[in-house]
Amino acid sequence: MVFKMIITNSAAETRELGKRLAGMLKAGDVILLEGDLGAGKSELARGVAKGLGVQETVTSPSFTILNVYESGSVPLYHFDWYRLESSEELYELGMDEYLGGNGIALVEWPEQCPDAVPEDCLRIRITADGENTRHIEAESCGGFRMISLE
Repeated sequence: MVFKMIITNSAAETRELGKRLAGMLKAGDVILLEGDLGAGKSELARGVAKGLGVQETVTSPSFTILNVYESGSVPLYHFDWYRLESSEELYELGMDEYLGGNGIALVEWPEQCPDAVPEDCLRIRITADGENTRHIEAESCGGFRMISLE
């Protein structure tokens, strides 16, 4: 189910939306972050981290594939699958155990390994409209509970 589109007009507003989203998440949740380079996926992730109380600086895991943050109320697993060529790489690295585990998983570029995506997840699409404006929509997939980004 697709919910009403939210529009943010700055990186700070996108982070604030992530912070609000964090208050609705629980351990085991998998959130897919889709959008072009520079769309704001990492900004939304920074907001989620802040909302969970993560103390560390949140960076994009572009080269490490996974950043783990354990200083918040629940562990946060921030994935970037951009450089993966298949889900087999994810399984070989043992990272699949973090999806649906005891923390919250944020996955940037999930389209790189679609067969590794759990059936129950929240898909968030971010589309840039100019330099600062972002159109953000969410879709509950499988049995993922309904969440309103408003």
